[in-house]
Order: sequence, then structure tokens, then C-alpha cells
Amino acid sequence: MMQDKPLFVQSDKTMLLDVHSPIAEEVRGKLSAFAELVKSPEHMHTYQVSSISIWNAAAMGYTYEQIVNTLQEYSRFDIPQSLLFFIKDNLDRYGAIKLTPFDEKYYLLTVNGNLFKAQITSSKPVMAILQQYSENSFLVPWHKRGEIKIQLIKLGFPIDDLIPLKKGEKLEIEERTTALSGKSFQVRKYQDEAVKAFLGTTEMQKGYGNIILPCGSGKTVVGIHTLCALKTHTLILCPNVTSVHQWKREILDKTTISEDMIGEYSGEVKEVKPITIATYQILIYRSGENDEYKHFSLMTDHPWGLVIYDEVHMLPATCFKVTAEIQSMYRLGLTATLVREDHREAEVFSLVGPKRYDTPWSVLERQGFIATAYCHEIRVPLSEDAAIEYVKAKGAAGRYRVAAENPMKFEYLKLLLEKHKDDRVLIIAQYLDQLAEVKKRFGFPMITGSTGNKKRDELYDAFRSGKEKVLIVSKVANYAIDLPDASVAIQLSGSFGSRQEEAQRLGRILRPKDRDSHFYTIVTKFTSEEDFAQNRQKFLAEQGYSYEIESPEL
Repeated sequence: MMQDKPLFVQSDKTMLLDVHSPIAEEVRGKLSAFAELVKSPEHMHTYQVSSISIWNAAAMGYTYEQIVNTLQEYSRFDIPQSLLFFIKDNLDRYGAIKLTPFDEKYYLLTVNGNLFKAQITSSKPVMAILQQYSENSFLVPWHKRGEIKIQLIKLGFPIDDLIPLKKGEKLEIEERTTALSGKSFQVRKYQDEAVKAFLGTTEMQKGYGNIILPCGSGKTVVGIHTLCALKTHTLILCPNVTSVHQWKREILDKTTISEDMIGEYSGEVKEVKPITIATYQILIYRSGENDEYKHFSLMTDHPWGLVIYDEVHMLPATCFKVTAEIQSMYRLGLTATLVREDHREAEVFSLVGPKRYDTPWSVLERQGFIATAYCHEIRVPLSEDAAIEYVKAKGAAGRYRVAAENPMKFEYLKLLLEKHKDDRVLIIAQYLDQLAEVKKRFGFPMITGSTGNKKRDELYDAFRSGKEKVLIVSKVANYAIDLPDASVAIQLSGSFGSRQEEAQRLGRILRPKDRDSHFYTIVTKFTSEEDFAQNRQKFLAEQGYSYEIESPEL
């Protein structure tokens, strides 16, 4: 009956799913193939249909009939015609341009449709690459495979790349059932499903694309599981040296590979081994603005069979160039969100690949794979002197900084530290002066961008072991840091309400443990900081987390 249908499809390309429906999980599984989950509070989840989400579906073999049948089966009301047209248009675009093998120097690009061909041939950047071969086909130099993908995606045309991926040099590696740490190790069901979705089946090979999983859900294990499935020389790219060391530690702990087979390639060490773990920063390093990128050859001169992009949403724009040159190998992107500040998600789609798997934060929390977390916003007043300074500050950025560095925050920080004296606590802030003041007042160890990598690792290890129960950290701890026992994060200031940053900072305390996690944000009330906090509040609520606003008395 109509009232039993839990989906509300709207003309703005959004869909609302009633999560209280007995078939909500069934519907969610089908929607995730062609729509992105953008909000998941407690009653209604919101999905968004976009060009990229439809191209993702096309890349996985979905047809117009399958998508429309799903919508009609579960939608309470008629599907808007404008949405049906949008879906058809984008599905037609995905299959319109195919790239296939030709000879040792060229690939063959075939265009289906005179209108599409007219749009393509009118583009100067595109035609600077293509050579006419027949009425509806063009030759693409083999080294321009990635570049033509970028240029066509800018025109709204994703290429259906049908060129088989090359197998890299073979590597003998197996997963352990008991990790070196002594703990039992077994890949979780959703991690295995993610890798299978990435690799495809015998009938439908894939091997390139992105897996989206919440912070704390074990994306590193997904990478290791992929590595062991392909058994090939692998390059892993990470956002920082600490995460390089973390990957190495996890690979050694959970696989049979020996340490001499794993190399680090960073500012400190330059080793190329069958498994090489590098930073994005070293790849884009050059001595001067007009000099060559010295280390780009790392990605092209070794017979890699797999490249793993950790935190792929952070892939530097400069790296798109070299990523464009390695289209022949297996490519795996791992992230909690594909949102980019420069809005180049389409290029990640084109060069790394489509989304192959994702699952909501709230689902993994219910299953116990990530911790139950409670989010709190603590609103504090400005002193009279600080209020005058706030009014006199120059521009929005100046006022925001006065509010963010409000000295009254330290008094509330003290209360929270007393409340959580038995927990492992991270104190996080945007501004170094503010961090230094926390260290001066409370004496806890501090990690910032200027802290050497050796010292960072020592402090992280001390925190993991319980020798240190509180760490003061700057934004260097936002990404890819494994601190499984952290259960409390106290944020004194952030990057103007960045949702991406909020997701990463919350992720520091989402490892499953025997106690609930708490995420506190201390903001100055009646200031612009309160306005920016609404962005963070909205993001956390959309992910299904409880969010309390408090204004306690000292």
C-alpha cells in the first residue's frame, strides 16, 4: 500500500527515507548505488542524486530501468519528470564515450552521438590531444590517457575506460589470523564487502575506485585486505609521516610480510621496496617554483600493481598530474568523505575511479564497529575587555580569532578535564598561541607541525600505552592518526566551521572501546564563532549524533 512506501522523492534531486520503516535497510542498500547519503539524523535520511552519483551507478552496471524501478517501488508519490530526465541524461553521457586499446602508441576513443561529438570537437583543450581516426573515433596518445579524462569530465562527459589494467610484479603476502600483537585478526564483513566491490567479479573486473567508510571503521584494514587479495607490489600514499609509520605498523602486525620488504619514502627516508609507503608532500616537493617535481618518478618508474590513496579527498591538486599518468594500474582511494574544498570531486572520480562502496556512520555505530559518541557544544561568555577587543577587531577573520582565543575557555577546559580525569583526552585547537597557553597552564605534552616526527611517534605511543592520558594537538592530528583509546576530544577552536575537519576530529575518538566517547566544542557565545559552530552542529546532527548545547556556570 502507498502508506507503506518509505521514500519521498523530490524535484530538487533529493530523497527522504523514513528510517522507521521495516524495509528501510532494504531501501538504503538499493539507494546507495545511485545516490549519496548527505544527512542521517534519527528519523529521516536524506539522499542526493548528482551527476557523479549517476555515473557511479553506470560504472557499476546499473541501467535506467533498474534505477527507475527502484524509485517507483519504494516512492510514496510519483517521481518528478525532471529527475527522470536528469538520470537518463547522465546515464547516456556515461556510455557515450569509450576508451579502448588500439596499438602500442595509441588508444581509441569512440563517441556515440552527433551532439556529444559536436560538443567535444568544439573544445580546444580536447582537440589538442585527439587525432581524428574515423567519423566517430579519435586516437589518444597513450601518455595522454589521464589528461583526456580530465578534459572531458570538465565538459560533463565521463569516459568509460575499457582498457584492461596491468598486473604488477607479484608479491607473496598473506593475512594473519592472529596478529603479531597477539590479538585475533579477522576482516569484518563490511570490510570484505568493500574490497569485493572494488575488485569486481570474474565477469565484471573493476580494480579502480573509492571506498568511503567512517573514521575509526578500519580503512587501513580494507587497504591491507586489498593488497593481500591482489598480491602485488604496492605504493601507499598518505597525508603525513605519522600515518606512514601507522600503515607500516599495521601491515607488519596483520600480514606475513617481513619488515625488509616495506619501504618508507618521505622527507626523512627514501626507500623503494615491494611495499612502499610515501607522503603526498614528498611527491609534490620541488626546490623552486619553476623546478621539476623530483619524486614524481616514484609512481611511474616501478612496476606497481596497486596504488592506495589514503584520505583520497586530500589528494593534492598537483598530484592529479602524475595520477593522470598511471591509469593502467589498480587504484584504490580510501576516505570518510569525498568532499573537497576545491570542488574537484569529479577529477577524483575520473582519475582514481568511481565510488565502489560506502556505509553510514550510524549503521556501523549500531553494529558496534565504531564507538557511540555524544557531541556537546559548550557556550562561554567573553570578558568585558575581550568584548571590546572583539568589537574593535579588523574584519570577520579578526573577530573570529578573538572569539576563538577567548581566555575564558581555559576555565571551562579545566572543568571538563576534571570531569574526564579517568579518560584519555585530546585537546585540539587551531591556533598555536592557544595551544601553547594550554601547555603553560596544564603541563600536558603538545604536538604541532613543528614537532619532529620521532617525537610525535614517541608521544602517540605514550598516549596509546597510557603513560600519557592527555595530549594537546594542533590540526596535524586531524588525519590518519590511530589513537584507539582516546574517548574524549575537547576542541577549543577550529577552521571556521569546516565540516570536513569536524568529521576528522570526531574520528579520533570513534574506535570501539568499553566506554562511550564525548566530543566537546567550546565556543564563545554571541560572536561569529557561534555562527560557524552551527555548520559543525548541522554536520554532526546529519550524521545521526546527538548534539547538546550547554552553557554551564563556573
